This record gives sequence, structure tokens and C-alpha cells, in this order.
Amino acid sequence: MAWLARCLLVCLYLVILSVGSLPSRGSAMGLPQPPRKLNFTIGVEGVVWCKGCRYGGYVKSKDASPLPNAAAVLRCQRGNWDLSVWNTTDADGYFLIQTERQVVPFMSKDCTVYVPWSPARGCAVPVNPARKKGSPLKFRRFVPLSDELQARYSAGNFTFAPKGPSAKCKL
Repeated sequence: MAWLARCLLVCLYLVILSVGSLPSRGSAMGLPQPPRKLNFTIGVEGVVWCKGCRYGGYVKSKDASPLPNAAAVLRCQRGNWDLSVWNTTDADGYFLIQTERQVVPFMSKDCTVYVPWSPARGCAVPVNPARKKGSPLKFRRFVPLSDELQARYSAGNFTFAPKGPSAKCKL
């Protein structure tokens, strides 16, 4: 999957370069000429849940509640290069981590998303994925931003649960 995302990115880059090198000031098929400097950044999204606790926003079909204010971190490592970017979840348990700079030295296989702890004391046991394993990136789409193109990935769902069936779901 990472190979496919990388191929799509290279193909898109080549198309943009070929359109930008047209001899006239016009544009192919009515598209504006791309800016000279393209900056590809990445964004990673996901949701953090508490299984079995009925906090605000409880979803009956999932038997889970979204966890607001959970910290999520994107970690990328390749050779001597490393990158860590943090963000927190909103009221719906959703997070979006966006890099502020180009991340060319990294491929999606070099990156993993972690939710190191739960903000709810009564829902602190990581169920899926395991805390140390983290979640790999899955390419979803390209998102045009004001002066750059962002590759948007999904890290999926992170689920925490109470310590046991008799544990109380304290916030």
C-alpha cells in the first residue's frame, strides 16, 4: 500500500511538472499553472475510543465513547532522520496530526502513530493497538492546501478499556 501511495505521489509530481513546463502562459485543460515550489507534507487522522464506558458522545453500536484530550504522536524514523509531531483529540475523539515541513526522507512505512496514554483514569488499558506497537499509516487521499499538497493518511481507531469488568469508568 505504501508503494502505491509513493507511486501516486511521483506520478502526480510528474504531471504537475509537465503542466508547469508548457511553453505558453496558458494552462492545460483550464487548470492554473502550479506554483514553482511544491511542498508535500503529510497529515494523519484517527479516533481514540473508550470501550465499555458511557462518557459523552457514547456510540451504542460500538459500545464505546470518544476520548477527548488524548495525546497522539506521529513518529517517523529512517537512518539518521527522525520526526515526532503531537496533537490532541477533539470532543469527538478525532485527531489530525499535520507536519509543518516537507517530509521527503520518510516513506509511510517509516512512520507509526501512537496514543501513549488515555486521559480517562478509568479507561487506561490499551486494547487496540497495543501501546508499544502503534498503528501504521494507510494512505487515503491528497488534500490541496493553500500553498502545498498534503498526503492524508489514516491511523485508524485507538481503543482503551477499563482494567477489568468490575472497574469503574472514571474520567
